[in-house]
Amino acid sequence: MVVPIRIVLIVAALIVVVVGSLWLAQRRLIYFPGGAPGIPPEGWTAMEVRTADDLALSGWFNAGDGAGPVVVVFHGNAGTRADRIALGSELVEAGLGVLLTDYRGYGGNPGSPSEDGLRLDARAFVEWVAAEHAQRSLVLFGESLGAAVTVAVANEYPPHAVVLRSPFTSLPDVASVHYPMIPVHAMLWDSWQVAEEIRGVTAPVTVIAGTADDIVPFEQSQAVFAAAPNPADWVAVTNANHNDASLAHGPNVITAIHRAARTREGS
Repeated sequence: MVVPIRIVLIVAALIVVVVGSLWLAQRRLIYFPGGAPGIPPEGWTAMEVRTADDLALSGWFNAGDGAGPVVVVFHGNAGTRADRIALGSELVEAGLGVLLTDYRGYGGNPGSPSEDGLRLDARAFVEWVAAEHAQRSLVLFGESLGAAVTVAVANEYPPHAVVLRSPFTSLPDVASVHYPMIPVHAMLWDSWQVAEEIRGVTAPVTVIAGTADDIVPFEQSQAVFAAAPNPADWVAVTNANHNDASLAHGPNVITAIHRAARTREGS
């Protein structure tokens, strides 16, 4: 059967329109900012940093016991710092200081998310901790997209430890899992090459992953851990999906972060 050339042209035109629309709207499909988080809960203090491109970004800080390591939390691509209060509170109970961050465009912050922008945001928050709490060890924790942010900033400001929850090998790699018919490797403006960048991270690296994760394949998190030059701890949470509470703030996660924070480098 010969397909009429007109039908071929119509299908080709539709493909061009769909792919073109996805290309133009890609950052809205990648980043899902939450709105203003309201006032910080009791025990948490609002703080502000200024990025290298002059954006004022807000976060929440809890000093914990005032002496232990400070964990900087870089969240995933949805929600705000308010959604990470359960995680932060568990870490404070474990004796750690915690900084809950929000990127540009998230949590009422100005600006629009992009890879270059989020890298600047991470630098600003880490520099704030270095300036305000220089005597305390720095631990970087990132979940999913935040794991990519964490790896990027850990290359510039080596911390005491790095903990990654559900990291992907690269943004095109994970996008191709969900959009197999679209040439995402050629289309994406932001690439977040996590498995490649982690090769430059000198701090001990812990990776936490859910065996039933349907957003970031378990195998991609394994590959990130394998690429780390200083792998410290691998934590597989059985039957946990990407957004399950067990991966968001469950005991396996809290224990892994606490262990990474309290272990001396090189021990």
